[in-house]
Amino acid sequence: MPSQPPIRHALLIHGAGAGGWEWNLWRDVLHARGVDTLAPDLQPSPQGIEATTLDHYREQMRAALAALPRPRAVVGASLGGLLAWLCGDLADAMVLINPLRPQPWASPAISDTDAAARPAREWPDLIAWRRHARLATTRDAMPDADEAAILYAQRRWRDESGAVLRRALAGVEAPRPACPVLCIASRGDEDVEPQLTARFAAAIGANLIVGPGSHVGPLVGRDAARTAAQAADWLSAR
Repeated sequence: MPSQPPIRHALLIHGAGAGGWEWNLWRDVLHARGVDTLAPDLQPSPQGIEATTLDHYREQMRAALAALPRPRAVVGASLGGLLAWLCGDLADAMVLINPLRPQPWASPAISDTDAAARPAREWPDLIAWRRHARLATTRDAMPDADEAAILYAQRRWRDESGAVLRRALAGVEAPRPACPVLCIASRGDEDVEPQLTARFAAAIGANLIVGPGSHVGPLVGRDAARTAAQAADWLSAR
C-alpha cells in the first residue's frame, strides 16, 4: 500500500479577542518541521464588530483552508477550535487546543457539579478587550507567560463580537469530521475545563495531550514550544 504524503500545510485559527500573532511560536516550530502555515486574523463584518457573527468567521476560515494544498491540517485554539471543527470536512488532520466544543458536548456534563453550577456569563454586543487591555489583566490571563510575551499580547488584544461568543458558547451543531483529531488540554485552564476537553476527546475518538498551563498557555506560555513540538510530531505521524 503506498504511503500517504506528509502534511505540509496548516491553517492556524486564533481565539476570541486575539489575532494571528498568537501563533508566532507555533509557526516557527512547524516551519522547522517542514509545515507551511497560514495564521490570518479573523475579520469583522463590513458593518463592524457588533454586527459580526460566527458565520462570518466560519466562512473566512473555510475559504482560507480550502485554498491550501492537500494534505492540510487545521489547528484552532479556544474559539478557533470550534471554527476548526466547522472546517473539518476540508481538513486531513485537526488539532484542537482548549477548544470551545460543538453540540452535543458544548454544555457541561450533568455530573460535573462545579462546571454545571457556574453561572453563564453575559456578553455585550461589543466586548471592548482592546480598549480595556491592561498589563495587570493580561498578566492574570497569562500566568505562565514571561513578561515580554505579556507586554506583546497586551498591545495586541482586539475587541470581539458578543454575538459570536454567545452563539459559540450555546453550542453549534456540526458532524464529526472524518480526519484524525488531536485535543490539547491545559490543567490550569479556568475557561475551558480540561476534564471536559478530555471527555470530548474520548467521545469523538481523538488523541489527547494534557499539559500544564493556562487557557492560552499552549500558544504563548513558557511551555508553548514543547506543546507545539508535540503537535508537530502528531501531525507528522498522520
